[in-house]
Amino acid sequence: MEISGIISAIVIGIVIGVLGRLVVPGRQRIGVLWTILVGIVAALLGSALAAGLDVADTDGVDWIEWLIQIGLAALGVVALDRTKARR
Repeated sequence: MEISGIISAIVIGIVIGVLGRLVVPGRQRIGVLWTILVGIVAALLGSALAAGLDVADTDGVDWIEWLIQIGLAALGVVALDRTKARR
């Protein structure tokens, strides 16, 4: 993986993580770094899932892939928030 690929994964992860966090109602007790990490993982898993469902490459904006990624990020934020709340 080239440096431009790593940087773009981080940027996309930030966007996906923030959008996933905005979807979840209420206050989340996770930090910015956790949000970015959840976003990066959700972006990678969402891309793989979209490719498996054959909706990754469409004409124009890949809305379905974005929705999958944001949904996964929201699930990740909720899961992390619940584990942090138990402590």
